[in-house]
Order: sequence, then structure tokens, then C-alpha cells
Amino acid sequence: MPVLCSLSKLQPPWGFPDGTGWHRDRSAANQTVAIAARQAQGCLFVVTIYDLSKPLFPDFLRSLHPSYDLSISHPGAEIENSFNMAASDLLAPLLKYASFSAAIAVGLYATLLGLLTTQTFQSHVVYLHAIEMTWFKDLNVPETFGFLRNQVTPFAIRTPDGEQLYAWHILPVELYRQHEQSLVAEPAGLVSDITSRLSFQLLRDDPDARLILHMHGAGGTVGSGYRVPNYRALSAGQPEKIHVLTFDYRGFGRSTGQPSEAGLITDARAVVDWAMTVAGIPPSRILIFGQSMGTAVSLAITRDLAVQSPPVVFAGTVLVAPFVDVATLVSTYRVAGTIPILSPLARFPWLFESLQRFIRDKWLSKDRIAEYVRANEVNGERYHLTIIHAEDDYDIPSHHSQAVFWHAVRGSIPGGITYDELELKKLDTKIDLGAAGTVVEWKTDNGIIREQILKTGLHDVIMGYPVITMAVMRAFESANPASTGLLHGN
Repeated sequence: MPVLCSLSKLQPPWGFPDGTGWHRDRSAANQTVAIAARQAQGCLFVVTIYDLSKPLFPDFLRSLHPSYDLSISHPGAEIENSFNMAASDLLAPLLKYASFSAAIAVGLYATLLGLLTTQTFQSHVVYLHAIEMTWFKDLNVPETFGFLRNQVTPFAIRTPDGEQLYAWHILPVELYRQHEQSLVAEPAGLVSDITSRLSFQLLRDDPDARLILHMHGAGGTVGSGYRVPNYRALSAGQPEKIHVLTFDYRGFGRSTGQPSEAGLITDARAVVDWAMTVAGIPPSRILIFGQSMGTAVSLAITRDLAVQSPPVVFAGTVLVAPFVDVATLVSTYRVAGTIPILSPLARFPWLFESLQRFIRDKWLSKDRIAEYVRANEVNGERYHLTIIHAEDDYDIPSHHSQAVFWHAVRGSIPGGITYDELELKKLDTKIDLGAAGTVVEWKTDNGIIREQILKTGLHDVIMGYPVITMAVMRAFESANPASTGLLHGN
């Protein structure tokens, strides 16, 4: 059975190399050559050609493939009939192939949906904890990630339910410079008792030291991707004062256990307790930083501590690329910005809502941020919230941050505010920074809620930007203006 391999129209003008004898013939207008290559691998070619020399062109085509059976005709019934025959022969197998391919795609997608209802598979999709992305580097040798010798101290933090969390304590570079000789003389690598190390003592014994508790996103470890540049950006504002403590959640990297929403919140609580009790750093000198999935963990722990009695409120919270909740995220999420996961089902609300019942870890960030702000307003506690997102973030669209900002503002107003009402108010207060994006601040007697949307930065690259450094400095200065005095205005 012949198969139609190609159908094309070749447009003039045509020019051929000198010496071949081929040339343009503008007088032969709209001449048509039908090429029936029935012996060429069982294929039938139909080509319509304009402005070619009638007596010469067939010989030229035969020179390309001697088995071609050529015939020449003018546009009309012969070409139409040839094409219709080929199209008819094509239609049945093409429909069969298309149906078969569609059935396979639907079957695979249905299998994926079925797997997503199981807790184990769902956990791997949400947390990506099996993907370490350290590229054969040893986390116990931080120098291979670009740090100075013993600038980073690897150690473990134990959780109340018996898990071991792998952590890095990262010294700010100027403080390291001041104590370089003593630090270099210490043994390198994982330590069993961090309190015996000079780096820890420099944190604990300095009444002006600041500590950032870093909560990273899904996938990878403390040493993966753009997280290392992120640590440098966090301490760049005060390179002799701002320490960073980052850790891997349970099930990530070298940490024990398996991830879950309750488990990650327990992990965050254990790290906070270590910072306040073991290191002795008060909440007013601690900032919570979260990116992507880490924003959900950050909001969970800050909310829980704000609503307890007595409340605990930190110097500030910086959220980079947050999301409203898991259900909303998966309704729009596309792998690498192109491959949809559940977004096709969002067109069928009843089906999507049915699947939502199987989501174990919901991470309701929109509710937690509203409750956090509301608790601080009721208790009269000072707070500082910064939400940062890039417009070109293909993993989590920036409209998630705008929604999170709205829920935060809504929590600061006793009667609440609608999304549209807030958007109208933002028109009067939004600062346009041109290519750097936009900034909106919502201020109350107790706190500041800042939304900063950058034009560029993607999902991870943004973490190493100066905007991160500035956000940290604003938060620390807001908590204790006398401690820095480095920033004025925006």
C-alpha cells in the first residue's frame, strides 16, 4: 500500500549551479510536475512546482533518484486524484495510530492519578526527597561546595520523636576572617558535639549575633542547587553578625525518617528550640527564611508559635516563592513549566474535588499566614513579613504570592478585605521599580507586610539576589532599629 511521505509546494525563484544546464524559465508559469515515486521505498510523492523549464526538469529529478517514475501534467484532475488516493490510503492507519496513542496516554495518566492517591507515591511527588542533587559531593565536606575550611560545621539536631536532622551552621565571612587561624586549626567534618566548636561559641557568646533559620524547598539537600549562593546572600548585609542555620527535613539527604506535613513541622520546631535553648538566641534576633516548600514549613512554625501562650514572634519572616496550598498548587503546576500534573482535571471541578480528598499533606499556607497576622494584631506583637516572587517563575506562578499577600492583609483587618478591594488599594501604594519589578507595603500599628514581585529570577536563581539581602536587613532593623542603622527607607 502506498504511503504519502510528503506533500509540498516549491516556490520560485529557482537558481541552479552553473554548468548544470538548469535555469529559470519565467515564461513557463505555474507548470506542474507530478512525481509518482512508486518504487522508492513504497512511497508516493506528490510535489507541485512553479516556474521550471518544462523539457529539462524531469531529467533533473531522475538524476536525484533513478527509480522515480515521473510524469508531467498541468494542475487539474490528475494531481487532485493522486492526492485523494494517497489521503484515503493514509486516513485509516493514521486514525488507528492516533486512537492507539491516545489510549496509551489516557491509560498512563489514569495510572499516575491512581498512584497519586497512595501516600508513599504522593509523598515522593510533593517532597521529591529522593532527589539529592549533590552531584557526588560529600555533605560532610562543605569545602567542596565552595566554603572556606570550617566555615561550615556539619552536625545533627535530634527531634522529639527521635529523628536525626542533618544541619549546617554557616559562619558569616567577616567573622570567619577575624578568627581564621583558630578555625582552620580545628578538625574538619561532621561533629558530634557542636557546642565544643569555636564557630558555635562565636554565635552563642555574641549578644549582637543574628541567626537565620533557613528552610529549603522540595528536593535536594542543604548543599544543592542555588542554596549555597542563597546562604551568602542572607548574611551579606552584616558579614560579621548574621549566622545561617540550614537543615534537611526528615527523609532528605542524611536526615532520618520519612517526610510528612506533621513531621516537617516537628522538624522546624526542633530547630527553633535548638536555636533558642542550646544556642541561646532570643526570638528578636532570629529570622525565619523559607523558599518554595520551605515557605509552607516557615508559616506553619511561625503561626504555631504566634498563637501559643505566651506567644513567640521572631524578628521577621522572609518567604520566597510561596504557594497558597497544595491543592491550588497542583491545579496549575507544570513540571519544568510545560508538563501538567493535575491541571487538566481542573476543568472538571467535581472530579478535581474528589481527588483533593486524597491529598494527605495540604499545607494551608493561606490560612496560616492569616492566623499568624491576626494573632499578632490581637496580642499587640510586632511582626515583619516579606513575600518575594519572580514573574518568570515557571514552577510556582507569582499569582500565588499575590494571593498569600492578600490573605496576610486580610488577617490584619477585623472585618477582612476582598481580593478586589485590596487590588484597588494597591493601585495607590504600589511602587513601580521598572525592570526591577514592583513593591507594595501594608502597614499596621503592629507590623509590616511587604510584597515584592521581581520581573526576573526564576524559581531558584532569585535566592542569590541582593533583594534577599535587603529583605533580611529590613526585618532585623524593624525588630531592633538600634542594632543596625544601615538601612533607611526602601
